[in-house]
Amino acid sequence: MPSTLPPFPTPQGPAEKTPVVVQLGTADAAEPCLRADAARNRARLLDAAARLVAEHGAAAVTMEAVAAAAQVGKGTVFRRFGDRTGLLTALLDHSEKKFQASFLSGPAPLGPGAPPVERLRAFGCAALRRACADLELQLAAEPCPERRFIVPARRVRYGHVVLLLRQAVPDADAELLAQTLMGYLEPALIHHLTRQCHMPMERLQTGWHDLVERLTATATATATATATATATATAAGTGTGAGTDC
Repeated sequence: MPSTLPPFPTPQGPAEKTPVVVQLGTADAAEPCLRADAARNRARLLDAAARLVAEHGAAAVTMEAVAAAAQVGKGTVFRRFGDRTGLLTALLDHSEKKFQASFLSGPAPLGPGAPPVERLRAFGCAALRRACADLELQLAAEPCPERRFIVPARRVRYGHVVLLLRQAVPDADAELLAQTLMGYLEPALIHHLTRQCHMPMERLQTGWHDLVERLTATATATATATATATATATAAGTGTGAGTDC
């Protein structure tokens, strides 16, 4: 990457109007409604960052490079996005909202209307495909360990998996099982499996189906065995009590 990138052309005409969408967890909570000029500046910065990714890769996206490409001061980029992770997360925001809308309100089996285990299968496969489509950018946007599990987008996904697990296996520890499933969908693991181990996407999707089946089947079997043991112990206790009374 050259030390100084050529300036980006000034956008012509008014910015394209963005449709109103439900905020699903990736928007800036501190600024839910931006002024028109602030929204235009934000769009200009994101356009510059997107072009840097397309031309030089995600590694080239620094706050300084985006400021130079958008012909603004570096402080403007920091004020708008906080840090590089915030900038890269904002770049992923549009596709993340589309993905969230698909599993929260889209057609079955990914959306409502299918059994919970079937929705879990569809969710993982869709998440794997999306991760591969944006893998370099997602890896670059990975937050530090202190923030990794509290990023709004991840919390939305995690909450969805917890909900489906509670429906599929009501007596299981849905929170811990959900963390196990979410670990399978981490961008770093997907990068390792697909780019370093050269595993095809079909194998990862089959593995996801197998993991969902094993977790839900094991949890169901454990819950059933526990319920049976409890019922047996209760019946035995009742029988002993009846004999004593006699």
